[in-house]
Amino acid sequence: MTSQAMLTALSRTETINLSALSLVCVAIFVRTLEGDGEPLIASLALSGFAFAACYATIRWLGPTFIKAGLKGRDLSKVNNSHYLPECMGAICAIVYLLIIIVFIPFPFYKDIVVATSGGGNRDVVMNTEFVENGRLLHKFPHSKLASFLSAIISLQSITLLGIGDDLFDIRWRHKFFIPAFASIPLLVIYFIDFGVTSVVVPTILQPYVGRELFDLGTLYYVYMAAFCIFSPNSINILAGINGIEVSQSIVIALLLVLNDALYLFTPYPHPATDSHLFSLFFLLPFLGVSFALLCHNWYPARVFVGDTYCYFAGMVFVVVSILGHFSKTLILLLIPQIFNFIYSVPQLFGLVPCPRHRLPHFNARTGLLEPSVTKWEKEKQPHAVIAQVLHLLARFRLLALKQNDEGQIEETSNFTILNLWLVWRGPMKENRLATEITIMQTLVGLFGLFVRHRLALLIFREDNWSIGSAV
Repeated sequence: MTSQAMLTALSRTETINLSALSLVCVAIFVRTLEGDGEPLIASLALSGFAFAACYATIRWLGPTFIKAGLKGRDLSKVNNSHYLPECMGAICAIVYLLIIIVFIPFPFYKDIVVATSGGGNRDVVMNTEFVENGRLLHKFPHSKLASFLSAIISLQSITLLGIGDDLFDIRWRHKFFIPAFASIPLLVIYFIDFGVTSVVVPTILQPYVGRELFDLGTLYYVYMAAFCIFSPNSINILAGINGIEVSQSIVIALLLVLNDALYLFTPYPHPATDSHLFSLFFLLPFLGVSFALLCHNWYPARVFVGDTYCYFAGMVFVVVSILGHFSKTLILLLIPQIFNFIYSVPQLFGLVPCPRHRLPHFNARTGLLEPSVTKWEKEKQPHAVIAQVLHLLARFRLLALKQNDEGQIEETSNFTILNLWLVWRGPMKENRLATEITIMQTLVGLFGLFVRHRLALLIFREDNWSIGSAV
């Protein structure tokens, strides 16, 4: 009972801090109603409140999840006999969705209250020809509202599917396509509202193609559908140690916020401002709930995030990048995840035996993580071509390989970036591995933004960040 009370009860300091944060955020939120709505300020306030609500709810509901059977043991610890609550990402997703739903009126505050009858301008008398059905006094941005609502529907769908995966432990080959169903509302709205399927041809290829834009047509929607499948699964594949799922997601979100800020804080009006404000409205609350989860999931973890968080986080990135029209930028921020997926292909597609869990091996004697391995039996050696590829990877230190005296392969390290990092860096503590991978994600992401906004000018005429300078 004592340990359970410790899990559920907030400390006095935590209670005071969370209460103070909530009161400040609520006060700021209420003040925004006195002006023109100030949606960005309202989003920041709701994000702070989301952090407090998510932090406390995770603590309170942990034992309830354990009783419901949503529990697991931390295999990378010496004393791992006690259970930790799993699927805590579901709490983050639900708190996030509730916050986003509360936020819906604020991006449209001026349109609802200031510019429409029945709102702030009740005393304004207008001629009948300016009024449609007695309500609309101006052109309400229905396309913008449709984009907002479609994003919420997609995020709700992926949350339900993720919870189903955590409950029923769906096999990988079946759950791989789960995000495709959640992406349908996004693609429909993109087709109706935006519909652009052309890509810019690099300047060096334009003389051969004969045009600056090349229309991909249906293939562009295939690309976006594949992107919707990849992003959530890429977060799910790069997992296995305390905090890594949440920390990589936070880094990607912060880099996207930085990218949005580049378009907002410019000395000239930028045509992409609305798209990047849309992105911020979804990313800020996501950062709020993610930081709350990280406080509980960082080493030593007190909770596990579950597959729900991975799907949810990946879909948030998909939503803001597709409806914000910067999917190529997100691809540059997902380079470590793309590498991890390509590196994992031999095991994911059965070319090399794939154990159910490929997380690094914990050495109880040293307390360090080591690369986990796949055992090869003498009777079940890899095909000659695969064996040559494995030896080639081992020669370039992209794999740890062990042979017997007869030259047969006994074991190879599992194909994940976490195990590869341990091959390069040697055994290390779990928190240090998570920190180094997070730093790597940050540096690669910053380089990706540099490529997007500076090096891209080497093969394209202009970067859309500088378009407004000519306006």
